[in-house]
Amino acid sequence: MAPRALGPLAGLFLLLVAGVAMARDLTLAEAERMLLAHNRDLAAARRAVEAADAQLDIAAARPNPTVSLDTTSLSASPGIGPGALNQKRADTVLRIEQPFERGGKRELRIAAAGSLQQAARSDSLEAQRAVLAQLRSAYFELKLAQEKLAVLQESAELFTGTLRAAQRRLKAGDLAPAEVAKIQVDHERAQNEARAAGAELARARFALAFLIGAEAAAGALRAADPWPAPAGPGPGEVAAALAAAESRPDVAAARARVAAAEKLRDLALSQRTRDITLGAQVERYPGSVPVNSIGFGISFPLFTGNDFSGEIRRAEAERYAALDALERARAVAANDVRRAGSDLAAAADRLARYDGTLVAAAERSAQAAEFAFQRGATSVLEVLDARRTLRAVRMEALSARAEHAIALAAWQASRGPTQSAGEEK
Repeated sequence: MAPRALGPLAGLFLLLVAGVAMARDLTLAEAERMLLAHNRDLAAARRAVEAADAQLDIAAARPNPTVSLDTTSLSASPGIGPGALNQKRADTVLRIEQPFERGGKRELRIAAAGSLQQAARSDSLEAQRAVLAQLRSAYFELKLAQEKLAVLQESAELFTGTLRAAQRRLKAGDLAPAEVAKIQVDHERAQNEARAAGAELARARFALAFLIGAEAAAGALRAADPWPAPAGPGPGEVAAALAAAESRPDVAAARARVAAAEKLRDLALSQRTRDITLGAQVERYPGSVPVNSIGFGISFPLFTGNDFSGEIRRAEAERYAALDALERARAVAANDVRRAGSDLAAAADRLARYDGTLVAAAERSAQAAEFAFQRGATSVLEVLDARRTLRAVRMEALSARAEHAIALAAWQASRGPTQSAGEEK
């Protein structure tokens, strides 16, 4: 016997149950672990560190020797003579040459590459610091979108109830059609706002999923952590953060690049110290006396056309540019700390006022107006105004919570090397 088809209401119920079952509750600590494992920007930063490690090996390499084998003095007249190949009348020279660097060039290259390696590692930590701040912001933007949708759906349901009450009063002759039309307009607007909030939630999910490399599961992501408790920077915390900003990865990377630029400047100066090439050879020339002989040689450049002045000036300019970049990094770090501290203090103060009085007062006002309207004791305009005020206050409170959470993430990121949420105390 074939199973009976499900009715439309039963089918809708099963779809809702499936959607709930597919929801993916995600904590901030778990999101940070996924970010560290799957974020594309962090993967690129790790590749840059690997390249810097390889560059250190390249800098430490010594010049390779060269070997040459030359045969000369070959002539058609009187010819190369009879006998075995090693008895032919030909001048054969086997020569080996080894360049030797002077002026500490290899040591300077190693030191410069080591500083650039440290800069690459600091860049990787800086990328992690910045992306973690982006993740925390995206996480709480997702939570804002979730709760915004819930508030607007609840508001839409309340307007639906208000509309039904108005329609009953219209049938009883207790309310004019124009008043019902006003409620109908607000009801439709509430429905549209709820649909728009659903689209905003989808965008927030995609933004977070991209950061943690979970695009396939984006539609089911749900921020499960609670909002952070309202808290601003305590006394002395900004001063301590300013002192700790010197250890931020971006400042450390700039400082390492200054050290590298100084070594590269010294390396450019060392080009004026002549490198030498030592050579040794074995020569065989049958028919001469002696047949076999050895020889030695030395060669070095003459600085008649290039004394490396251009390279030295360029290296000096790059050193000054690195110093300027270091000062800029320090200024940016200090500015980030001050701005983040100020933003967090303002956000915590604003959130405290919403949590303290505003939301509760708006809810009491709306409940009283709704109760009075249900019994015909108040006008449509009064209940609509109370309902709009409650919705606006609740949305503003949600925005205040999100602003505080994002400001807290920026404050945590501004202070230097960051920890994951699971590691923070």
